[in-house]
Amino acid sequence: MSEGSQLNVILGSGPIGLAVARQLSSQGKPVRIVNRSGRAAAPEGVEVVAADVMDERSRTAAVEGSTAVFNCMNPPYTKWPELFPALQQAAIEAAVAADAKLIVAENMYGYGHIDGPMTEDTPLRATTKKGAVRAQMTKDLMEAHNSDRVRAAAARGSDYFGPRGLNSMMGERVFYPMLAGKKVSMLGSVEMPHTYTYLDDFGKALVILSERDEALGHVWHVPNAETLTTRQFLEIAFEQAEAEPRIGTMPKIMVRVAGLFARDIREVLEMIYEFEEPFVVDSSKFTSQFGIEGTPIREALTETIRWFRDNPKT
Repeated sequence: MSEGSQLNVILGSGPIGLAVARQLSSQGKPVRIVNRSGRAAAPEGVEVVAADVMDERSRTAAVEGSTAVFNCMNPPYTKWPELFPALQQAAIEAAVAADAKLIVAENMYGYGHIDGPMTEDTPLRATTKKGAVRAQMTKDLMEAHNSDRVRAAAARGSDYFGPRGLNSMMGERVFYPMLAGKKVSMLGSVEMPHTYTYLDDFGKALVILSERDEALGHVWHVPNAETLTTRQFLEIAFEQAEAEPRIGTMPKIMVRVAGLFARDIREVLEMIYEFEEPFVVDSSKFTSQFGIEGTPIREALTETIRWFRDNPKT
C-alpha cells in the first residue's frame, strides 16, 4: 500500500479532530472520522462513520485497515473522571486491533501550577481533578507504548483558537461579541502572558507525529507562535476584525456564584488558575526536531475571524 493510500482514522469530530482531517485531506490522504452520530462538518471526500468506541466489535470495524489512529475524543467537562480514561483505553485497543500507530491529542492540565515555561520534561504535578485525570492518562499511554502494546505519541496543545474552535476560552464567547462590536469579557487576568494554540497547528502537529517513527514514545508540545499577554492577543484580534478594542474581565466571585447553579461553570473554576498567572508553553523541542514553527498570530487570527464571520451564531 502506498503512503497516499494509507487510511487514517480520527476518533472524534470536535475542533481538533476536524483540524487533523483538514490537514490529512489537504495532502490527499484517505481519512475516516469516527463518532457516535455518523455526522460531522468534515472536508469534502472525508468518510464519516458512526461507531461506539466502547464496544469492541464496533470500534474494531471502524478502524479496520488503518495505519494511524488519532485519538481526538473529548467527553463533557462534567464527566472527565468516569469517561475520559475509558475512552483512551478504547482508543488503545482500537489501535492494537488495527496494528496502527496511535497519536493522542492532549492538553496542559497535567502540569498544574508552574513557575516558568512548560516543557515536555516539566513534571506532571496536577493540583486539580481534571489535571489529575489528564496526567494519569499520559502515564497510562506511555506505559502502553513502553510495554510494546501499542506504538504511540502525544501532542499537547494549550487553549486553542481557530476555525470551528467554538467552546474554548478563546472561542465563540470571544469572537462573536467582538464581531458584533460588543465587549469581550475574559476570566482571570488579561495582563498575564498566556500561550494560545492555533487549531491548524494542532492538526498539523498530530499528522507529523503519525508520519515520523522517531516521534513515537514521546510527548510533544504543539508548535505555537510567540506568547503574548491575553490583552495583547485580543488587541491584535480586534485590529484584525476592524473593531474598537473592548476588553473586560469577569470577577471570580461572579463565576463562583454562577457555578452554584451550573455544574459546567463549576468545572471551569478549578482551571481558572491558568488565566490568573503566567501560562507559557515552550514548543522548541518540536520545532527543533521537525523544523515546524507555529503560524504567526496575525495570520492565524485572520483565518479565525474569517471563519467566525462566515459562520455567524444562530
